[in-house]
Amino acid sequence: MSASQIPPATAVPGDDVPTLLVKIFGKDRPGITAGLFDTLAAYSVDVVDIEQVVTRGRIVLCVLVTSPVPADGSSGVTEGDLRATVHSWAESLNLQAEIISGTGDNRPRGTGRSHVTVLGHPLTAESTAAIAAAITGTGANIDRIFRLAKYPVTAVEFAVSGTATDTLRTTLAIEAAALEVDIAVVSSGLQRRAQRLVVMDVDSTLIQDEVIELFAAHAGCEAEVAAVTTAAMRGELDFEESLHARVALLKGLDASVVDLVRKEVRLTPGARTLVRTLKHLGYQVGVVSGGFTQVTDALQEELGLDFASANTLEIVDGKLTGKVTGEIVDRAGKARLLRRFAQEAGVPLAQTVAIGDGANDLDMLNAAGLGVAFNAKPLVRQAAHTAVNVPFLDTVLYLLGITREEVEAADTHDD
Repeated sequence: MSASQIPPATAVPGDDVPTLLVKIFGKDRPGITAGLFDTLAAYSVDVVDIEQVVTRGRIVLCVLVTSPVPADGSSGVTEGDLRATVHSWAESLNLQAEIISGTGDNRPRGTGRSHVTVLGHPLTAESTAAIAAAITGTGANIDRIFRLAKYPVTAVEFAVSGTATDTLRTTLAIEAAALEVDIAVVSSGLQRRAQRLVVMDVDSTLIQDEVIELFAAHAGCEAEVAAVTTAAMRGELDFEESLHARVALLKGLDASVVDLVRKEVRLTPGARTLVRTLKHLGYQVGVVSGGFTQVTDALQEELGLDFASANTLEIVDGKLTGKVTGEIVDRAGKARLLRRFAQEAGVPLAQTVAIGDGANDLDMLNAAGLGVAFNAKPLVRQAAHTAVNVPFLDTVLYLLGITREEVEAADTHDD
């Protein structure tokens, strides 16, 4: 078709243009949508908007169309004719139809658009009511709600407009704590889907363990090391000082313990699914750790990670010296590595996601386009963009708008 043959764009109906909202609901079956539009086609109407959802085999189909106009310009076809025909068609399929007259299109959505993701295990009617009330209490409007996943948690997303994202996040953080559900609020827009680099902490994030405590158990000083680790993760101790103090307790440990520790490491539930799905979707994935390369290098190979950086235990003559070598990966170091990985990946910092649980992750979480506190200490939950407190790492995918169906489709991806 040449440029001269392209018909002019039809203007969006103004507020004074008569329109009809046609609602069809009943038992779903193939052909309902096509059948409705075949029925409407006889009346030369224009489609203004469509929404369709199927829940447990029941369809709700809403179509907003202009009022009927005869193809020959005559006045022989009326709105009443269309109503009668649609109702007759619906009855023939044991469906219900409702047709509402009005004017114009939907009213414009408000500014300040956000995605509110709610994770429940389970998600109760009581908590959903409280969340909806809190959203509208800020002056926002709930434009759409749909389910992202039904396992390992129930995840639903509210598309919200009319209130600034920061205001909504602050309000819903209070509700989340009271209701014991996870509520993540992120700004709407293309960047949500454009985030192409995910960088994670390792200890108590990608894995369930604190690696230095696994080493300490073999050295007989696990309790002492665990107490220092806990204080450091709460932000009560300088990380570098605490690292040197803990590693010093490992002096003299045989290097063969490295293989034992690697076997003891337990991935967090959902970790493989998270990494596998992100990789299938074209993301690059990395880890930064205050732990040790003796473990992260093995994780990088096992999971196919694009980037990995950590501290390195010094080993001399087959024994741990109680020291680390090279540049220390501390709180500032993690943020620096995030920036380095982003540069190497060719990804703007605004399109990165960082995930962590401890105080030494805070700079990285704040530097990323989206910082996720995963089962984090209170200090970290309060400072991060959003928090997830269920024990499944793959729930982070839902914060990116990725559904469980898309996760399962990625699992069947043919490499």
